[in-house]
Amino acid sequence: MNPASIVITIDGPTASGKGTVAHRVAKHLGFQYLDSGALYRLTALMAIRTGVSLQDEAGIAALARTLPCQFQHGHVLLGGQDVTDAVRAEQIGVSASQIAVLPQVRQALVELQVSFRDGVGLVADGRDMGTVIFPDARLKVFLTASAEARASRRYKQLIEKGIAANMEDLVKDLTERDARDSSRATAPLKPAPDAIILDTSEMNAEQAVQQVLEWYAEAQRAM
Repeated sequence: MNPASIVITIDGPTASGKGTVAHRVAKHLGFQYLDSGALYRLTALMAIRTGVSLQDEAGIAALARTLPCQFQHGHVLLGGQDVTDAVRAEQIGVSASQIAVLPQVRQALVELQVSFRDGVGLVADGRDMGTVIFPDARLKVFLTASAEARASRRYKQLIEKGIAANMEDLVKDLTERDARDSSRATAPLKPAPDAIILDTSEMNAEQAVQQVLEWYAEAQRAM
């Protein structure tokens, strides 16, 4: 099979580590990387910067259709500007989760996400990569971890960046996002029927990466 048609999807809840794992897997395999969650964060960031209300579904969808974004060497670019740190701000994450439930916005970003398949292979992470965007992916992984483990990781990341954080608030926020993402009518957060569940509560990123690579090798041998 042409490598350009090979896709590995890594879905999971907020702060499960799927972005880190997906990026490292893509780098190891020489594949392109798609951070689908960043597309929603980028759309939310652009909406805020251009003054479009987060309740304006049509307006946000219009922004999403022409989103000038790129993922290069671990950096997220918007209109050529490096916004890697800006899109990871907690408020942007909350705003992204809010607009992700809007059907017009999701539809506007579907074609953009699918277009990333062109190239030498793709590792895509998000919440519905294996269920909606790439249902025929070669390997589907659903990465998860307890809310406490995820909050602890997020807490360390924020503190390292000099951003004040509270563990109880982070656990509460993640639990609320999980409930919102899992119960939404459009593309709810859930494992694809043929996805492999990977609980990383007691694993570090490198262990998770190695497990995904092993599963990918097994999938290749089975072809």
